[in-house]
Amino acid sequence: MSLIILAVGALVFFAHFLVLQFRKTNIPDVLILMAAGLVMGPVTGLVSPDDFGKAGSVLATIALVVILFESGTSLNLKTMTASLSLTGWLAVTTFILTSFTVSLFGIFFLGLTLLPSVMLGLVLGGTSSAVVIPVVDLLKIREKPATALVLESALTDVLCIIGVFTALQIYTLGEVNPGKIAGNVLAAMVFAAGIGVAGGAGWLFVLGKVRDFPNTISSTLAYAFIIYGITELLGFSGAISALTLGITMSNFQSMGLARLPAIRQKPIESLTSFDLAFYKEAVFLLKTFFFVYLGISIRFSDTKLALLALMMMAIVFTLRIGVTRLIMSSREFELRETAVVSMMVPKGLAAAVLASLPVNAGVPGGEIIRDTTYMVVLISISLTAILVILFNFRPVRTLYSVLLNKPAEPSDGVSSHPE
Repeated sequence: MSLIILAVGALVFFAHFLVLQFRKTNIPDVLILMAAGLVMGPVTGLVSPDDFGKAGSVLATIALVVILFESGTSLNLKTMTASLSLTGWLAVTTFILTSFTVSLFGIFFLGLTLLPSVMLGLVLGGTSSAVVIPVVDLLKIREKPATALVLESALTDVLCIIGVFTALQIYTLGEVNPGKIAGNVLAAMVFAAGIGVAGGAGWLFVLGKVRDFPNTISSTLAYAFIIYGITELLGFSGAISALTLGITMSNFQSMGLARLPAIRQKPIESLTSFDLAFYKEAVFLLKTFFFVYLGISIRFSDTKLALLALMMMAIVFTLRIGVTRLIMSSREFELRETAVVSMMVPKGLAAAVLASLPVNAGVPGGEIIRDTTYMVVLISISLTAILVILFNFRPVRTLYSVLLNKPAEPSDGVSSHPE
């Protein structure tokens, strides 16, 4: 037990060191943390996911909720509105192309039949909020593309979840209802967003009274967990509700909530700078343990599967470059931020959780779906991190300049350390 406590303390200090090193080396901390988990888990066998029991998956979900909520508090409503078109095109186009590409791999290379292949494509169609948000925050790109990436990761989580559950329903019942599928997607997003906004307005109304009690700095995060849980129990997207809750808490004036009769008659207690600093610290701690746990949870099978996963993701990243070039062709977007958007297609928590559902449902090839997903999570995060590092070098920037049709400038590097 003493060694475990020692390791936890050392890990936190190590994570602080990684953030500092990122400014000099551009190596994302999430990659090193996941590598540490790999060494502790699959490589040496010192720790296994079973050692955590249900606490591991609970920790992962808590990390996701806090990351999304904190990210929402940092988003500006005007920037969000300006980013909606970019977000929509990125999310839908990338989701469709990725799902289609992965499904083809499932059919032609993994020996899966049509429906399990589609399930695999839907599992891996989105991007990971838990990876995208911390990396984008470290890279310090402009607000509009950063907001688009955050919103894209939340929206594609919804598409993946609805898609996989629909595919499982088709497997179980043997029927396809396109109208119902579209309705489920729309309801999952609209109702979840509505719950987040209503929850935010309600919390603003009582926040001042809550602060009269001692030790309430974490009460807002606890409230975010409640909103997430209620939304999930109602069958909608908890991720969307957590994100919109954070957005509402920081943008209630712009959203006109301060003019509501119930709120207008009383002063509103908004989030303070101390609150926001506390949320960032919570994100830092949870992110640290989440990515170590993710590394521990990775399953290695065979070399062939690893190579197929690498080929699959190489195609997905290439397609993403084409999508980004088309959608961000305007001179408004500079080379660096356009390149960063083209790199942000890592898979993470949602994919890892969804990958276990076909196995539990007895879908033929469920083990292949699960093992492939775990391998793709590792490879996609690694590729994202490697591309972020390589973009600092002039030949790579020049290549991206050609691929994205953007002029290269000396200031486009991710950092200013010598090449």
